Amino acid sequence: MLEIPGILDGTVSRRRLLQGGGCAALASWLNQSLRAREETSPIRSCILLMLYGGPSQLETWDMKPDAPREIRGEYLPIRTNTPGRRVSEHLPHCAKILDRLAVVRSMTHTINNHSSAMYQAMVGRAPVKDMPVIGIDRTQDFPNYASTLTYLSAGRGPLPAVALPHVMKNVVDLPGQNAGFLGGAYDPMQIVGNPNQPNFRVRNLQTAIGKARVNERMNLRNSLASDTGIRANDVDQYQQRAHELLNSQSVSGAFDLKRESSKSRERYGRSKLGQSLLMARRLVESGVRFVNVHDGITNGNATNWDSHNRLFPRHRELLPPFDQGFSALIEDLEVRGLLDSTLVIAMGEFGRTPRINRNAGRDHWPNCYSLVMAGGGVVGGAVHGESDKFAALPESDPVSPGDIAATVFWRFGLDPRREIVDPLGRPFPIATGQPVKAIFS
Repeated sequence: MLEIPGILDGTVSRRRLLQGGGCAALASWLNQSLRAREETSPIRSCILLMLYGGPSQLETWDMKPDAPREIRGEYLPIRTNTPGRRVSEHLPHCAKILDRLAVVRSMTHTINNHSSAMYQAMVGRAPVKDMPVIGIDRTQDFPNYASTLTYLSAGRGPLPAVALPHVMKNVVDLPGQNAGFLGGAYDPMQIVGNPNQPNFRVRNLQTAIGKARVNERMNLRNSLASDTGIRANDVDQYQQRAHELLNSQSVSGAFDLKRESSKSRERYGRSKLGQSLLMARRLVESGVRFVNVHDGITNGNATNWDSHNRLFPRHRELLPPFDQGFSALIEDLEVRGLLDSTLVIAMGEFGRTPRINRNAGRDHWPNCYSLVMAGGGVVGGAVHGESDKFAALPESDPVSPGDIAATVFWRFGLDPRREIVDPLGRPFPIATGQPVKAIFS
């Protein structure tokens, strides 16, 4: 096989190759070579739970009980089923399954506002310019994990990606929730509503006419498009996806939580988050490859993890639904034989300041925070990286959002150096970091 030093090892970029007089055929060869080197996918699905607002590392996975009170806070650590490990007293269910979880305590980046930090968390790279509120034009954004995976896995089922149960907002819709420059055809299907409500239904899948008439109309539309030479566009792909969904009993049935037993629903917790996580399990079971679950609104109120004041009452409200729903999800996936093939990640866009402020809260802190993973080959009970004595900075093995992006794509069998091209023809690797392989078997 043709070997060109500096290309496959990443020391020479594809852009430099083209600028140096390389040809399009050679650039195409590079992507083909990377695809040939990609592994058989270790996982089939991923569930990404985004804890919008930034949960405190000191009140969850990286407690510092020996630090001064203004650092350690009010919560007490409790024992877990992993010897020598402690978590917050408000995570009793997670304490019982810590041997199935891996905690990364050395997450770090430099972006200090929600909009830009959320974009970075959802797509794996920083925006061109750090802004308090990024504008509403999303067509120049890099696509999020789900959209990139959908784009690179065309034809794998009628519903490759779903986001629920609401759109995350900070003045405007937070960036990073869609396909960006890839186009709307690769957006995750957005579900808006509270799955815990008795009248919940997915309006996108409701139709006032029978499926036979829907099929007739699709056939007519296709014949007209063929006769007139209309080219496929985003609208065509939306219509095709809707048609496939309406005819897919397994996928449409995944949204029907009434098919779950009362015991199952109670185990996840009768909260918006708990029932959303239950729906996420049903979706991956039906073949959906990527599910984004957005936390940060409880009981219909605008309550998120952004705790600049009264942190302890707020985290005391938010931690129990997370603890119950997240632990139920891990146990349920394991019982159903889905945990090894499903990567589960729970994280915020950053953490909180080590020192409690004058309003009894903690402010934004991207310098050091924690996330937790399970399934998909994760080594249960593992800890990657350590923070310093106040959870202010990583003391070892720092991990960036770009590294998490590389990890996700690597677990799907994709080489992080594989490229996608924006509308201007500029190539970009799907991830800029390195996979965190140490926490996988």
